[in-house]
Order: sequence, then C-alpha cells, then structure tokens
Amino acid sequence: MCQVSQTLISTRKANPPMSESISGLPVPHHILLVDDDAAILAALCETLKSPFLEVTCCQGADAALEALATLRYAVVIADQNMPGMSGLQLLERVRASQPLCSRILITGMVQPETLIAAINSGEVFRFIPKPWGRGEVKAVVDSAVQRFELLSENERLTRDAIALNAQLKESSEKLSGNLASLDSAHEALQQNFEHSLGLCFRLVSTFYPLLGKQAQAVVEMCRAMAASEYFTDAERHVLVTSAWIYDIGLVALDRPLLHKLFSRPEACTPEEHALLRHHPIIGQTLAAFVDQLSDVGTTIRAHHERFDGAGYPDGLAGENIPWTARCLSVAVAFVQTGLPNEQACEYVREESGRAFDPEAVRLFFKTNNLSNLPRNVKEMLMVDLKPGMELARGVVTPSGMLLVPEGQVLNDLAIMKLLNHNRLHLVTERLLVYG
Repeated sequence: MCQVSQTLISTRKANPPMSESISGLPVPHHILLVDDDAAILAALCETLKSPFLEVTCCQGADAALEALATLRYAVVIADQNMPGMSGLQLLERVRASQPLCSRILITGMVQPETLIAAINSGEVFRFIPKPWGRGEVKAVVDSAVQRFELLSENERLTRDAIALNAQLKESSEKLSGNLASLDSAHEALQQNFEHSLGLCFRLVSTFYPLLGKQAQAVVEMCRAMAASEYFTDAERHVLVTSAWIYDIGLVALDRPLLHKLFSRPEACTPEEHALLRHHPIIGQTLAAFVDQLSDVGTTIRAHHERFDGAGYPDGLAGENIPWTARCLSVAVAFVQTGLPNEQACEYVREESGRAFDPEAVRLFFKTNNLSNLPRNVKEMLMVDLKPGMELARGVVTPSGMLLVPEGQVLNDLAIMKLLNHNRLHLVTERLLVYG
C-alpha cells in the first residue's frame, strides 16, 4: 500500500516497468492520481498496482501541477471535489500542458450536462461515478492507456515521417558519395513499416470493433501457417501483413451498412452487396500505402476469390489465385462464420475443393489444432443477450461511464442493468460476445 503524505507520493522505481504498444516498442505508463483524501489515494494506488504501471499520487491540485511539470503522464485521474481547485479545473490545466494525456474525473454530484459538455469539449476522456469499484477503475484506466498509446504513436509517426522525408531528400542529393546514409534511410523505412501497420490496424478496430477482433484471430492462424516450410520468406511476410489489414477496404463503407451486412445479409439489396464485393479492390489500393510489396495488395484483393471460380472481385479459380490469398481466405472464412470452433471447422472441411484450395485447408488444420484456435467473436442485439454469454468488449455509455467490463459473464442482473439503462439513455456501443 502506498504511504500518502501531504504533497507528492510516487511509486516510481529506479528501473521503471515497461509495457508494450501494438508496434512492439516498450512504453512506460505513468499514471497520476489526485485527491485531497489520503485514504482514497492509497486505495486507488493499491487498485492500480501492476508491473506495467507507474503510479504517482498527489494530495491536492498544487502538488499535481508540480508533478505535471516534471513528467509526462499517460493518464491523470482527479477527484472533482477538492479545496482550492476542482477536478475539472485541474484537468483543463492538464489538457493545456499535456494534450495527449487521457483525463479521468471521479465524481459524485456534478450535473450530467456539465460532464457531457466536458467530454464533448475534450477536457475529460471518461468519468467514474462514486462509489467506484476496483474492476471498473481498472477497465477505464486500461482504455485510457490505450488511447494515450494511439495518440502518442500517431504523433510519433508524423514526426518520424517528416524526419524521414528530410533524410531521404538529403540522401538523394548525395547519392554518389553517401551510400551509408541510404542504408540508414532504408532501415528507418523498415522500422516505420511496423508502426504504419499497427496504426492501420487501430484504424480498422476503431471504425468497427468486430473487424479488429476478427483480424487478431486471423493473424494468429496465419502466423501458424506461415511458420511451416510451405512458404518462402517473402510469402511469410505477405501472408501475415495481409492478415492484419485484409478488411481495411471496409472503412470506405458506412457503418450502418456494414452492420447490416454482418447482422442481416439477407436484407441487403443487390446494390449494397455490390458495394461489399468492391472492398477488396479498395483494400488493395490502401495496402500500397503500408507495404512496398505489391503482393500484399494482390493477396488482399484475392482473399474472397473461391477455388471453384465463383468468388469476387475477379472470378479467379484454382492456382490462378495467389497461394497466400488461398491460405488467408481459409482463416478469414473460419473467423467470419461466427460459429463455435467445431462447427466452423466442419464448414471449412465441407467447402474444401469448392470455396477453398484443399492444400490450404490441409495446411490450416495441420498448423492450427482445434483446441488452440482463438475464440470466435460475434455481435449481438440487446434483446438477444442471454445469461452465460461472455462480453468480448466492455459496454460504455456515450457520456463515458462503464456499464459492464470486458470479460464479464452476463447474468440476469447484468442484462437487466443494460436493458434498463438503454431505455433511459440509449446505449450506442456495439455488443460483442464470445461465441
């Protein structure tokens, strides 16, 4: 338990713990807690104790402002009711000095319109109502850290791109006598590729969360296939890269249409189906901005082709479909069935020789054991929620309050809580469950 003094308390260590961003780079997570009550600070500090978090506690706004001047924080959590300066006033100062920081307000009595205005204006990322629970605080902080990582990564990519363009320009001007600089620029481009790929994956996940969950499962299966001896090094890179962003072309569709295509495909018009069948072409175009290899774009374009020639967008058949696309299509179809693993496996077996290359199907089952396959995720309507379902994504209100955290197994009480809240304040979050 943290010992709370009247000014500043820190759990920082000589060798700070590190966490890992989507790009694989280690990133320290600094968390600042601000409250005038030492007991509450100690309880929050204990709740957030983690090898991946460094927690600094300040008893009062003045001490917090001093801490903000010396360290960059991923998340600042402030209590609203503090003497001298309220939590909202403090978070306004935080936004001015550290705009990327995720700001969380703990409150019990502030008017809802005040909180909503603060969230809409960007002063507050989320708020936690009193009395708070340990699970709720952890879930909100996890979400806040992810937001900070994404914004920081975007800022870093922009900065690196500007620096890289300047470096490439200089290298081009000194090409004849500066080959070492060109090698350095090439290495920087390779490093920048990984960050660009991660940013594109976050873009797809933010646009439509179900796509992100599905892509993570597809990547896991494609990595297992790519680790076999049936691929060249270049093909391994193409297959795994394509697995991360195979559905990036869907960001060109309206989200209501995408939801309709996923939940009620039989209700879609021929024109709406035509829009869906065009997304691999858009994906090929967007992939060119991520990877220099044209084979990545070609694989994404062909991942909805069928072995019997009845697929789209080009009607390719048999070995005219790239080998990497034939393997990717099996993994994508397995995940997008939305069926339990055993039934999804049966579907893949039945379509071998028709939708799928039999060799790709055999490789899929050889490298992905049924017991090790990732859990399927599917989207549910509010009225279809049943006890025993496990949430694959937390449910948050538009005003930022966490209703039910990710990973909770629903019971009658949790479902009633969601339904009652939806009647009073519409829940716009997509409901994702493991199935």
